[in-house]
Amino acid sequence: MSKILVLYYSSYGHLAKMADAVAEGARSTGAEVDVRRVPETAPAEVAAAAGFVPDHSHPVLEDVNELADYDGIIVGAPTRFGRMSSQMASFWDRAGGLWFQGKLNGKVGGAFTSTATQHGGQEATLFSIITNLLHFGVTIVGLDYGFQGQMGVDEVKGGSPYGATTISDGDGSRLPSQVELDGARYQGRRVAELANSIAAPARELETA
Repeated sequence: MSKILVLYYSSYGHLAKMADAVAEGARSTGAEVDVRRVPETAPAEVAAAAGFVPDHSHPVLEDVNELADYDGIIVGAPTRFGRMSSQMASFWDRAGGLWFQGKLNGKVGGAFTSTATQHGGQEATLFSIITNLLHFGVTIVGLDYGFQGQMGVDEVKGGSPYGATTISDGDGSRLPSQVELDGARYQGRRVAELANSIAAPARELETA
């Protein structure tokens, strides 16, 4: 079975909940799954003024070189004006050595995000994450329409063929819905299934 990393950043807890759901879906395939968050880069006074919720739900991944230990990497970050948050971007900006050595070529991955509003840049943010992963040689798995929960307009809901999403409302009061969490689980399972069939066997051949 494969080894999957769910790597996220969350200012208010919404992405932490989505990360847990992604991990749950990946584990359902038998994959070994770690959930880690990237370091906070905002000054303490800025975080406090913005009302950031301290996140102690998962350990921080400090060393970018650990990315190479995984067969699949699923990245979650909230939108910041249509792109991934600076905290997540800063983490990947330190991974140039892995890119240069091709250490992530052939890994399987995906992206998930959150926004305050339905049209707050979810797909643009997903693409900013996906573009980053493609440069590292990662094969991308989205939230395909096998997950029918993202269809319809009967309720406010996240979800995109490019990745699982949630909507938090401007004051952060809306938590991920059951549909959105189910989408995250579905995407996590799909990433792990592909990693189980492709990336993990390739890694085993390299170490044989």
